[in-house]
Amino acid sequence: MLAKSSNVYLQFERGLVSELKNVEKENVKSGDENLALEGFLSNPYFDLSIKRDRMFREVNNIHIKCPSILYEFQVDKYSYSLPLDLGLTWKFPVVWTCRQQAPLHASRFLMGSGNESAIAISLKSTESITSSLDANGLDGKLQVDIFQVVPWYIKVYYHTLGVFVDGQPHAVRDIVEKIRVSPSKDKESPGVMEMVLKLPCGVKSAALTLEFDKGFLHIDEYPPDANQGFDIPSAVISFPNFHTNLLFLGDSSLNKSPMISMFQKNSPVLSYTEVLLVPLTTPDFSMPYNVITITCTVFALYFGSLLNVLRRRVGEEERFLKSKAAKKTGPVSQLLSKISAKLRRKQCEPPSSTEASASASASSFTNSKLLIKVILVAAIAVYWQNYSG
Repeated sequence: MLAKSSNVYLQFERGLVSELKNVEKENVKSGDENLALEGFLSNPYFDLSIKRDRMFREVNNIHIKCPSILYEFQVDKYSYSLPLDLGLTWKFPVVWTCRQQAPLHASRFLMGSGNESAIAISLKSTESITSSLDANGLDGKLQVDIFQVVPWYIKVYYHTLGVFVDGQPHAVRDIVEKIRVSPSKDKESPGVMEMVLKLPCGVKSAALTLEFDKGFLHIDEYPPDANQGFDIPSAVISFPNFHTNLLFLGDSSLNKSPMISMFQKNSPVLSYTEVLLVPLTTPDFSMPYNVITITCTVFALYFGSLLNVLRRRVGEEERFLKSKAAKKTGPVSQLLSKISAKLRRKQCEPPSSTEASASASASSFTNSKLLIKVILVAAIAVYWQNYSG
């Protein structure tokens, strides 16, 4: 949601303007330096979904051959019926590279395998540092500030810090001017490391290494895609001796915009490393499902057998009560029952003593089986409570 008094800016950085200028030169075979700006005025390279309100050009200097271009879109001209729907469509494919403003290109990667791992921060020169240092009036030392945050489950051993300059190991005290370390606390706060490096003039490459161990998380703390790995935020590399800003030509209203003021502010050059993907030890997430399945199976067998035994006992008791009732009745009732049994083509035989003894023995056997099953389930429950937690 944008306020009515706000503005939307679209910036075309210097590398893109330079590439479009080269394309224009190839098409018209002309060396006019204002072709890029005129091209942006007539939009021969792309189509905008809405018309811009104003265009600003960066103030040119001796270090900038192709200044960046800034488009301004005023939000107060649009409404609910006419929304601000900004879109850009290229008329032909354009490939360009962003101009590297930092004197050193920073990258970060992992070293080693398994539990013997290390974080490495690599710095490689992108241009002649000597001329840049002379232009900034420095004493031949390049200051580099490093700020890195690691999660608590990455146990960094800060005493294993190693420094390499141009492939050769150096003592930490010779390169690291200041260092501040805040160790991590389990499940409370991440680890923080800040360093100030003083690299020699004309350095081609530098590297820092830190060994670490991987911690263990509770099963509830793992994200859904735990097997993919865990992200470590980017490290911030700043160069206090190098500054950057964008100065645009325009009227006095241009200075009232907070966004333009931030562009024109003289700020140190910042560089960000890649996000590290660290694989941690992950449990078998199917084990809870397996445990639940086995437990439900055991309980189903137990309760099924129990209900089956109880049901059989009820049937035997009913047959036993019927036999006792048949013995207590007189000869007339027995005669009637025999006649009815013959009509149904069944024989009505009173249970003998052997059958009664067999039923009693079967009942005692089922009672012993039931007792054994109860003891077995109790033993499984005790083992689960004491050893599976």
